[in-house]
Amino acid sequence: MHLPDLLDLRASTAPNAPAIADDRISLTNRELRDAVRSAAALLSGRGISHGDVVAIMLPNQVEFIIALFAAWRLGAAATPVNPSLTAQEIGYQIHDCSAALVITAPELVLKTPLEVARLTDLTELAAAGPQSATAAEDLALLIYTSGTTGKPKGVMLDHVNLTAMTTMCIDAFSLDPEVHSLLILPLFHVNGIVVSILSPLAAGGRATIAGRFDPSTFFGRVESARPTFFSGVPTIYAMLANLPDAVIPDTSSLRFAVCGAAPASPALLAAFEARFGVPVVEGYGLSEGTCASTVNPLGGLRKPGTVGLPMLGQRIRIVDENGDTIDDGRPGEVLVKGANVMRGYLGRPEETAKTIRDGWLRTGDIGRLDDDGYLVLVDRAKDMIIRGGENIYPKEIENVVYQLPGVYEAAVVGQPHEVRGEEPVLFVSLTADATLTETDIESHVQRSLSKYKWPVDTIFVDEVPKNPVGKIDKPSLRRRLVAPAVST
Repeated sequence: MHLPDLLDLRASTAPNAPAIADDRISLTNRELRDAVRSAAALLSGRGISHGDVVAIMLPNQVEFIIALFAAWRLGAAATPVNPSLTAQEIGYQIHDCSAALVITAPELVLKTPLEVARLTDLTELAAAGPQSATAAEDLALLIYTSGTTGKPKGVMLDHVNLTAMTTMCIDAFSLDPEVHSLLILPLFHVNGIVVSILSPLAAGGRATIAGRFDPSTFFGRVESARPTFFSGVPTIYAMLANLPDAVIPDTSSLRFAVCGAAPASPALLAAFEARFGVPVVEGYGLSEGTCASTVNPLGGLRKPGTVGLPMLGQRIRIVDENGDTIDDGRPGEVLVKGANVMRGYLGRPEETAKTIRDGWLRTGDIGRLDDDGYLVLVDRAKDMIIRGGENIYPKEIENVVYQLPGVYEAAVVGQPHEVRGEEPVLFVSLTADATLTETDIESHVQRSLSKYKWPVDTIFVDEVPKNPVGKIDKPSLRRRLVAPAVST
Protein backbone atom coordinates (compact mmCIF):
# COMPACT_ATOMS: atom_id res chain seq x y z
CA MET A 1 0.00 0.00 0.00
CA HIS A 2 1.43 3.37 -1.10
CA LEU A 3 0.34 5.52 1.83
CA PRO A 4 -0.15 8.80 -0.10
CA ASP A 5 -2.90 6.98 -2.07
CA LEU A 6 -4.49 5.33 0.97
CA LEU A 7 -7.21 7.89 1.66
CA ASP A 8 -8.38 7.98 -1.96
CA LEU A 9 -8.70 4.19 -1.91
CA ARG A 10 -10.61 4.19 1.36
CA ALA A 11 -12.97 6.92 0.16
CA SER A 12 -13.71 5.08 -3.08
CA THR A 13 -14.40 1.70 -1.46
CA ALA A 14 -16.18 2.72 1.76
CA PRO A 15 -16.92 6.45 1.66
CA ASN A 16 -19.18 6.55 4.72
CA ALA A 17 -17.15 4.27 6.98
CA PRO A 18 -15.48 5.92 9.99
CA ALA A 19 -11.83 6.84 9.52
CA ILE A 20 -10.53 9.06 12.29
CA ALA A 21 -11.80 10.98 15.31
CA ASP A 22 -10.53 13.03 18.22
CA ASP A 23 -12.08 14.75 21.22
CA ARG A 24 -13.91 17.22 18.94
CA ILE A 25 -14.69 15.73 15.57
CA SER A 26 -15.20 12.45 13.72
CA LEU A 27 -14.52 12.03 10.01
CA THR A 28 -15.61 9.38 7.54
CA ASN A 29 -13.33 8.16 4.78
CA ARG A 30 -14.81 10.63 2.32
CA GLU A 31 -14.63 13.52 4.78
CA LEU A 32 -11.00 12.78 5.63
CA ARG A 33 -10.03 12.56 1.96
CA ASP A 34 -11.80 15.84 1.18
CA ALA A 35 -10.14 17.57 4.13
CA VAL A 36 -6.74 16.39 2.95
CA ARG A 37 -7.44 17.54 -0.62
CA SER A 38 -8.44 20.97 0.64
CA ALA A 39 -5.38 21.22 2.90
CA ALA A 40 -3.11 20.13 0.05
CA ALA A 41 -4.52 22.91 -2.11
CA LEU A 42 -3.86 25.36 0.70
CA LEU A 43 -0.27 24.16 1.10
CA SER A 44 0.27 24.32 -2.65
CA GLY A 45 -0.97 27.90 -2.63
CA ARG A 46 1.65 28.63 0.02
CA GLY A 47 4.34 27.35 -2.32
CA ILE A 48 4.77 23.83 -0.97
CA SER A 49 5.77 21.34 -3.64
CA HIS A 50 7.64 18.12 -4.26
CA GLY A 51 10.77 17.78 -2.13
CA ASP A 52 9.87 20.42 0.46
CA VAL A 53 9.69 19.78 4.19
CA VAL A 54 6.63 20.79 6.20
CA ALA A 55 6.94 21.04 9.98
CA ILE A 56 3.85 19.97 11.93
CA MET A 57 3.71 21.28 15.49
CA LEU A 58 0.26 20.44 16.77
CA PRO A 59 -1.18 18.68 19.81
CA ASN A 60 -2.85 15.31 19.36
CA GLN A 61 -5.75 16.11 17.03
CA VAL A 62 -7.18 15.16 13.65
CA GLU A 63 -5.56 18.19 11.99
CA PHE A 64 -2.16 16.60 12.51
CA ILE A 65 -3.15 13.66 10.30
CA ILE A 66 -4.75 15.95 7.72
CA ALA A 67 -1.54 17.98 7.53
CA LEU A 68 0.58 14.83 7.24
CA PHE A 69 -1.36 13.38 4.31
CA ALA A 70 -1.68 16.81 2.66
CA ALA A 71 2.11 17.16 2.62
CA TRP A 72 2.47 13.68 1.14
CA ARG A 73 -0.12 14.49 -1.51
CA LEU A 74 2.23 17.19 -2.81
CA GLY A 75 5.34 15.01 -2.66
CA ALA A 76 6.60 16.87 0.43
CA ALA A 77 7.97 15.36 3.62
CA ALA A 78 6.77 16.11 7.14
CA THR A 79 8.75 16.62 10.31
CA PRO A 80 6.70 16.33 13.52
CA VAL A 81 7.74 18.84 16.19
CA ASN A 82 7.17 18.37 19.91
CA PRO A 83 5.11 21.42 21.00
CA SER A 84 6.58 21.27 24.50
CA LEU A 85 10.12 21.96 23.30
CA THR A 86 11.67 25.34 23.97
CA ALA A 87 11.75 27.95 21.20
CA GLN A 88 15.48 27.31 20.86
CA GLU A 89 14.99 23.57 20.39
CA ILE A 90 12.12 24.11 17.95
CA GLY A 91 14.17 26.58 15.94
CA TYR A 92 17.05 24.13 15.70
CA GLN A 93 14.86 21.38 14.25
CA ILE A 94 13.07 23.64 11.79
CA HIS A 95 16.31 25.19 10.53
CA ASP A 96 18.19 21.88 10.42
CA CYS A 97 15.68 20.38 7.99
CA SER A 98 15.08 23.66 6.11
CA ALA A 99 11.33 23.44 6.67
CA ALA A 100 9.47 25.67 4.23
CA LEU A 101 6.35 25.98 6.40
CA VAL A 102 5.25 25.34 9.97
CA ILE A 103 1.71 24.13 10.57
CA THR A 104 0.86 24.93 14.16
CA ALA A 105 -1.77 26.17 16.59
CA PRO A 106 -2.31 29.91 17.23
CA GLU A 107 -1.14 29.60 20.83
CA LEU A 108 2.16 28.04 19.68
CA VAL A 109 3.09 30.55 16.98
CA LEU A 110 5.43 32.58 19.20
CA LYS A 111 7.63 29.51 19.72
CA THR A 112 8.39 29.21 15.99
CA PRO A 113 11.09 31.12 14.09
CA LEU A 114 9.85 34.44 12.70
CA GLU A 115 11.56 33.92 9.35
CA VAL A 116 9.69 30.68 8.57
CA ALA A 117 6.17 30.82 7.10
CA ARG A 118 3.42 29.67 9.45
CA LEU A 119 -0.07 28.31 8.95
CA THR A 120 -2.59 28.02 11.79
CA ASP A 121 -5.82 27.20 9.96
CA LEU A 122 -6.11 24.26 7.56
CA THR A 123 -9.73 25.11 6.75
CA GLU A 124 -8.92 28.25 4.75
CA LEU A 125 -10.33 28.13 1.24
CA ALA A 126 -7.82 27.73 -1.55
CA ALA A 127 -7.93 26.88 -5.22
CA ALA A 128 -6.42 23.53 -6.09
CA GLY A 129 -2.88 23.99 -7.24
CA PRO A 130 -0.49 21.69 -9.09
CA GLN A 131 0.14 18.36 -7.41
CA SER A 132 3.05 15.99 -7.86
CA ALA A 133 2.92 12.23 -7.72
CA THR A 134 4.76 10.89 -4.68
CA ALA A 135 7.23 8.10 -5.39
CA ALA A 136 7.98 5.24 -3.02
CA GLU A 137 11.55 6.49 -2.65
CA ASP A 138 10.50 10.04 -1.72
CA LEU A 139 11.21 11.25 1.78
CA ALA A 140 8.11 10.89 3.96
CA LEU A 141 9.09 11.68 7.56
CA LEU A 142 11.94 13.39 9.36
CA ILE A 143 11.88 12.17 12.95
CA TYR A 144 14.30 14.00 15.21
CA THR A 145 16.16 12.06 17.84
CA SER A 146 19.08 13.16 19.97
CA GLY A 147 22.44 11.45 19.59
CA THR A 148 25.48 11.09 21.77
CA THR A 149 26.69 14.52 20.70
CA GLY A 150 23.56 16.03 22.23
CA LYS A 151 22.46 17.58 18.94
CA PRO A 152 19.17 16.19 17.57
CA LYS A 153 19.49 14.30 14.30
CA GLY A 154 16.88 14.00 11.56
CA VAL A 155 16.06 10.35 10.86
CA MET A 156 15.10 10.14 7.18
CA LEU A 157 12.24 7.72 6.56
CA ASP A 158 10.93 7.30 3.01
CA HIS A 159 7.64 5.80 1.85
CA VAL A 160 9.32 2.42 1.35
CA ASN A 161 10.18 2.43 5.05
CA LEU A 162 6.66 3.38 6.12
CA THR A 163 4.98 0.87 3.81
CA ALA A 164 7.24 -1.89 5.12
CA MET A 165 6.61 -0.95 8.75
CA THR A 166 2.83 -0.74 8.43
CA THR A 167 2.80 -4.11 6.65
CA MET A 168 4.85 -5.59 9.47
CA CYS A 169 2.51 -4.15 12.12
CA ILE A 170 -0.56 -5.46 10.32
CA ASP A 171 1.01 -8.92 10.29
CA ALA A 172 2.31 -8.84 13.88
CA PHE A 173 -0.96 -7.66 15.40
CA SER A 174 -3.35 -9.43 13.00
CA LEU A 175 -4.99 -6.12 12.09
CA ASP A 176 -8.16 -6.33 10.01
CA PRO A 177 -10.88 -3.92 8.82
CA GLU A 178 -12.52 -4.15 12.25
CA VAL A 179 -9.46 -2.80 14.04
CA HIS A 180 -9.90 0.42 16.01
CA SER A 181 -6.89 1.98 17.72
CA LEU A 182 -6.98 4.45 20.58
CA LEU A 183 -3.99 6.79 20.29
CA ILE A 184 -2.67 7.95 23.66
CA LEU A 185 0.99 8.51 22.72
CA PRO A 186 2.21 11.81 21.23
CA LEU A 187 1.95 12.18 17.48
CA PHE A 188 5.44 13.67 17.31
CA HIS A 189 6.78 10.15 18.03
CA VAL A 190 7.02 7.64 15.19
CA ASN A 191 5.27 5.05 17.38
CA GLY A 192 2.13 7.17 17.58
CA ILE A 193 2.10 7.81 13.84
CA VAL A 194 2.89 4.30 12.62
CA VAL A 195 1.35 1.91 15.15
CA SER A 196 -1.77 3.81 16.17
CA ILE A 197 -2.65 5.70 12.97
CA LEU A 198 -1.10 4.43 9.72
CA SER A 199 -1.29 0.70 10.46
CA PRO A 200 -5.00 0.57 11.40
CA LEU A 201 -5.90 2.85 8.49
CA ALA A 202 -3.89 0.71 6.06
CA ALA A 203 -5.67 -2.38 7.41
CA GLY A 204 -9.03 -0.81 6.61
CA GLY A 205 -9.83 0.08 10.21
CA ARG A 206 -9.99 3.36 12.08
CA ALA A 207 -8.33 5.37 14.80
CA THR A 208 -9.43 7.60 17.66
CA ILE A 209 -6.99 10.25 18.86
CA ALA A 210 -7.12 10.92 22.58
CA GLY A 211 -5.84 14.12 24.12
CA ARG A 212 -3.31 14.21 26.93
CA PHE A 213 -3.19 10.89 28.75
CA ASP A 214 -4.90 10.88 32.15
CA PRO A 215 -5.15 7.59 34.04
CA SER A 216 -8.30 8.74 35.83
CA THR A 217 -10.20 9.20 32.54
CA PHE A 218 -8.50 6.62 30.31
CA PHE A 219 -10.86 3.72 30.86
CA GLY A 220 -13.87 5.99 30.46
CA ARG A 221 -12.54 6.75 27.00
CA VAL A 222 -12.08 3.04 26.33
CA GLU A 223 -15.67 2.36 27.33
CA SER A 224 -17.05 5.14 25.11
CA ALA A 225 -14.84 4.64 22.03
CA ARG A 226 -14.68 0.82 22.18
CA PRO A 227 -11.20 0.47 20.64
CA THR A 228 -9.67 -2.91 19.89
CA PHE A 229 -6.13 -1.94 20.95
CA PHE A 230 -3.87 0.82 22.20
CA SER A 231 -0.12 1.33 22.43
CA GLY A 232 1.59 2.67 25.55
CA VAL A 233 4.82 2.90 27.50
CA PRO A 234 5.67 1.28 30.85
CA THR A 235 4.80 4.44 32.78
CA ILE A 236 1.25 4.33 31.45
CA TYR A 237 0.81 0.70 32.44
CA ALA A 238 2.18 1.43 35.91
CA MET A 239 -0.30 4.28 36.39
CA LEU A 240 -3.22 2.16 35.22
CA ALA A 241 -2.23 -0.91 37.22
CA ASN A 242 -2.12 1.24 40.37
CA LEU A 243 -5.57 2.79 40.00
CA PRO A 244 -7.83 2.43 43.06
CA ASP A 245 -9.40 -0.99 43.45
CA ALA A 246 -12.82 0.60 42.95
CA VAL A 247 -11.98 1.17 39.27
CA ILE A 248 -13.44 -1.83 37.46
CA PRO A 249 -13.73 -0.84 33.78
CA ASP A 250 -15.30 -2.62 30.84
CA THR A 251 -12.32 -3.61 28.69
CA SER A 252 -14.14 -6.21 26.60
CA SER A 253 -13.51 -4.35 23.34
CA LEU A 254 -9.72 -4.54 23.72
CA ARG A 255 -8.07 -7.43 21.94
CA PHE A 256 -4.57 -6.51 23.14
CA ALA A 257 -2.26 -3.67 24.13
CA VAL A 258 1.28 -2.86 23.01
CA CYS A 259 4.15 -1.80 25.28
CA GLY A 260 7.31 -0.22 23.94
CA ALA A 261 9.79 2.67 24.23
CA ALA A 262 11.45 1.25 27.36
CA PRO A 263 11.85 -2.16 28.99
CA ALA A 264 8.94 -3.04 31.26
CA SER A 265 9.20 -5.36 34.22
CA PRO A 266 7.47 -8.74 33.74
CA ALA A 267 5.69 -8.17 37.06
CA LEU A 268 4.15 -4.91 35.83
CA LEU A 269 2.80 -6.41 32.61
CA ALA A 270 1.49 -9.45 34.47
CA ALA A 271 -0.26 -7.22 37.02
CA PHE A 272 -1.93 -5.16 34.29
CA GLU A 273 -3.06 -8.21 32.35
CA ALA A 274 -4.36 -9.98 35.45
CA ARG A 275 -6.33 -6.97 36.62
CA PHE A 276 -7.87 -5.83 33.33
CA GLY A 277 -7.86 -9.02 31.27
CA VAL A 278 -6.00 -7.44 28.37
CA PRO A 279 -2.91 -9.20 26.97
CA VAL A 280 0.12 -6.91 26.60
CA VAL A 281 2.72 -7.60 23.92
CA GLU A 282 6.10 -5.98 24.47
CA GLY A 283 8.28 -4.92 21.56
CA TYR A 284 11.53 -3.14 20.74
CA GLY A 285 12.63 -0.72 18.07
CA LEU A 286 14.16 2.59 17.15
CA SER A 287 13.16 5.59 15.09
CA GLU A 288 16.01 4.58 12.78
CA GLY A 289 14.12 1.34 12.16
CA THR A 290 10.80 3.13 11.54
CA CYS A 291 9.52 2.18 15.00
CA ALA A 292 9.65 -1.56 15.72
CA SER A 293 11.91 -4.53 15.02
CA THR A 294 10.84 -7.23 17.47
CA VAL A 295 7.62 -8.04 19.28
CA ASN A 296 6.31 -10.82 21.48
CA PRO A 297 3.86 -12.81 19.35
CA LEU A 298 0.23 -12.01 19.96
CA GLY A 299 -0.90 -15.51 19.09
CA GLY A 300 2.16 -17.43 20.24
CA LEU A 301 4.44 -17.73 23.24
CA ARG A 302 4.93 -14.40 24.99
CA LYS A 303 8.11 -14.48 27.03
CA PRO A 304 8.23 -12.00 29.93
CA GLY A 305 11.62 -10.35 30.21
CA THR A 306 12.17 -10.46 26.45
CA VAL A 307 11.11 -8.07 23.69
CA GLY A 308 10.07 -10.87 21.40
CA LEU A 309 10.92 -12.18 17.95
CA PRO A 310 11.96 -10.31 14.79
CA MET A 311 9.00 -8.89 12.89
CA LEU A 312 8.11 -10.13 9.41
CA GLY A 313 10.85 -9.18 6.92
CA GLN A 314 13.43 -8.20 9.55
CA ARG A 315 16.59 -9.91 10.72
CA ILE A 316 18.38 -9.52 14.05
CA ARG A 317 22.08 -10.17 14.61
CA ILE A 318 24.13 -9.97 17.79
CA VAL A 319 27.75 -9.06 17.16
CA ASP A 320 30.91 -8.65 19.22
CA GLU A 321 33.26 -5.67 19.23
CA ASN A 322 34.84 -6.94 16.00
CA GLY A 323 31.51 -7.18 14.20
CA ASP A 324 31.51 -10.97 14.25
CA THR A 325 28.19 -12.71 14.81
CA ILE A 326 27.55 -14.14 18.27
CA ASP A 327 25.44 -17.30 18.08
CA ASP A 328 25.98 -18.84 21.51
CA GLY A 329 23.68 -16.63 23.60
CA ARG A 330 26.34 -14.20 24.79
CA PRO A 331 25.40 -10.50 24.78
CA GLY A 332 26.61 -8.09 22.14
CA GLU A 333 25.44 -5.21 20.00
CA VAL A 334 22.00 -5.60 18.41
CA LEU A 335 21.94 -5.17 14.63
CA VAL A 336 18.77 -4.91 12.53
CA LYS A 337 18.21 -5.41 8.80
CA GLY A 338 15.06 -4.93 6.75
CA ALA A 339 13.16 -2.59 4.44
CA ASN A 340 12.24 -0.56 7.51
CA VAL A 341 15.82 0.64 8.12
CA MET A 342 16.10 4.39 7.63
CA ARG A 343 17.65 6.06 4.61
CA GLY A 344 20.08 7.81 6.95
CA TYR A 345 20.58 10.92 9.07
CA LEU A 346 19.78 14.19 7.34
CA GLY A 347 22.98 16.04 6.39
CA ARG A 348 25.17 13.64 8.35
CA PRO A 349 26.74 11.18 5.87
CA GLU A 350 29.57 10.20 8.21
CA GLU A 351 27.21 9.32 11.07
CA THR A 352 24.99 7.47 8.62
CA ALA A 353 27.96 5.41 7.42
CA LYS A 354 28.85 4.52 11.01
CA THR A 355 25.28 3.53 11.84
CA ILE A 356 24.34 1.57 8.71
CA ARG A 357 26.87 -0.93 7.39
CA ASP A 358 26.04 -3.30 4.54
CA GLY A 359 22.37 -2.63 5.19
CA TRP A 360 22.63 -3.50 8.89
CA LEU A 361 21.49 -0.89 11.40
CA ARG A 362 23.83 -0.67 14.36
CA THR A 363 21.48 0.06 17.24
CA GLY A 364 24.16 0.55 19.87
CA ASP A 365 21.95 -1.46 22.22
CA ILE A 366 23.34 -4.50 23.97
CA GLY A 367 21.29 -7.68 23.91
CA ARG A 368 21.30 -11.42 23.42
CA LEU A 369 19.13 -14.00 21.70
CA ASP A 370 17.78 -16.85 23.80
CA ASP A 371 17.49 -20.44 22.58
CA ASP A 372 14.18 -19.67 20.86
CA GLY A 373 15.42 -16.53 19.10
CA TYR A 374 13.72 -14.07 21.46
CA LEU A 375 15.65 -10.85 22.02
CA VAL A 376 16.68 -9.99 25.57
CA LEU A 377 17.95 -6.44 26.09
CA VAL A 378 20.91 -6.22 28.43
CA ASP A 379 21.73 -2.52 28.35
CA ARG A 380 20.59 0.59 26.52
CA ALA A 381 22.67 2.49 24.05
CA LYS A 382 24.67 5.62 24.61
CA ASP A 383 23.64 5.95 28.27
CA MET A 384 20.17 7.06 27.20
CA ILE A 385 17.65 7.67 29.98
CA ILE A 386 13.99 6.84 29.35
CA ARG A 387 11.72 8.87 31.61
CA GLY A 388 8.05 8.05 31.29
CA GLY A 389 8.55 7.01 27.65
CA GLU A 390 10.55 10.13 26.74
CA ASN A 391 14.12 9.63 25.58
CA ILE A 392 16.64 11.78 27.42
CA TYR A 393 20.24 11.95 26.27
CA PRO A 394 22.64 12.86 29.11
CA LYS A 395 25.13 14.53 26.76
CA GLU A 396 22.54 17.13 25.79
CA ILE A 397 22.05 18.12 29.43
CA GLU A 398 25.78 18.00 30.12
CA ASN A 399 26.50 20.32 27.17
CA VAL A 400 24.08 22.88 28.61
CA VAL A 401 25.66 22.66 32.07
CA TYR A 402 29.13 23.09 30.60
CA GLN A 403 28.04 26.50 29.26
CA LEU A 404 28.23 27.86 32.82
CA PRO A 405 31.56 29.37 33.89
CA GLY A 406 32.92 27.52 36.88
CA VAL A 407 31.75 24.04 35.84
CA TYR A 408 34.69 21.68 35.71
CA GLU A 409 32.98 18.38 34.94
CA ALA A 410 29.38 17.28 34.55
CA ALA A 411 27.82 13.85 34.23
CA VAL A 412 24.17 12.86 34.03
CA VAL A 413 22.94 9.36 34.81
CA GLY A 414 19.54 7.77 35.33
CA GLN A 415 18.11 7.15 38.77
CA PRO A 416 15.53 4.34 38.99
CA HIS A 417 11.93 5.40 39.58
CA GLU A 418 9.04 3.02 40.25
CA VAL A 419 6.57 4.83 37.99
CA ARG A 420 8.58 6.81 35.44
CA GLY A 421 11.27 4.20 34.93
CA GLU A 422 14.21 6.57 35.32
CA GLU A 423 14.92 10.18 36.15
CA PRO A 424 18.07 12.16 35.32
CA VAL A 425 20.46 13.13 38.11
CA LEU A 426 23.32 15.57 37.56
CA PHE A 427 26.75 15.13 39.15
CA VAL A 428 28.94 18.21 38.87
CA SER A 429 32.36 19.33 40.03
CA LEU A 430 33.44 22.98 40.06
CA THR A 431 36.63 24.88 39.44
CA ALA A 432 38.50 26.12 42.51
CA ASP A 433 37.23 29.70 42.26
CA ALA A 434 33.64 28.89 41.29
CA THR A 435 30.71 30.23 43.30
CA LEU A 436 27.92 28.44 41.42
CA THR A 437 25.00 27.17 43.45
CA GLU A 438 22.48 24.44 42.74
CA THR A 439 19.91 27.18 42.02
CA ASP A 440 22.24 28.77 39.46
CA ILE A 441 22.60 25.50 37.59
CA GLU A 442 18.93 24.59 37.76
CA SER A 443 17.84 28.01 36.48
CA HIS A 444 20.23 27.76 33.53
CA VAL A 445 19.07 24.26 32.62
CA GLN A 446 15.40 25.23 32.89
CA ARG A 447 15.91 28.14 30.50
CA SER A 448 17.61 25.92 27.94
CA LEU A 449 15.81 22.58 27.98
CA SER A 450 12.30 21.15 28.07
CA LYS A 451 10.93 20.27 31.50
CA TYR A 452 11.10 16.50 31.00
CA LYS A 453 14.88 16.81 30.57
CA TRP A 454 15.47 18.67 33.85
CA PRO A 455 17.54 16.70 36.39
CA VAL A 456 15.61 15.87 39.56
CA ASP A 457 18.73 16.38 41.66
CA THR A 458 22.12 18.07 41.41
CA ILE A 459 24.92 16.47 43.39
CA PHE A 460 28.17 18.36 43.88
CA VAL A 461 31.31 16.20 44.05
CA ASP A 462 34.96 17.05 44.48
CA GLU A 463 35.81 14.96 41.43
CA VAL A 464 33.71 13.05 38.92
CA PRO A 465 35.06 9.47 38.94
CA LYS A 466 36.98 8.10 35.96
CA ASN A 467 37.63 4.63 34.65
CA PRO A 468 41.12 3.32 33.93
CA VAL A 469 41.23 4.90 30.47
CA GLY A 470 40.27 8.32 31.80
CA LYS A 471 36.60 8.39 30.79
CA ILE A 472 33.89 9.40 33.24
CA ASP A 473 32.80 6.28 35.09
CA LYS A 474 29.02 6.46 34.84
CA PRO A 475 28.39 2.94 36.20
CA SER A 476 29.95 3.98 39.50
CA LEU A 477 27.71 7.07 39.59
CA ARG A 478 24.63 4.93 38.99
CA ARG A 479 25.63 2.68 41.89
CA ARG A 480 25.44 5.72 44.18
CA LEU A 481 21.77 6.17 43.36
CA VAL A 482 18.85 4.17 44.67
CA ALA A 483 15.21 4.33 43.71
CA PRO A 484 13.38 6.85 45.92
CA ALA A 485 10.22 5.82 47.72
CA VAL A 486 7.07 6.65 45.80
CA SER A 487 4.31 8.15 47.91
CA THR A 488 0.81 6.76 47.47
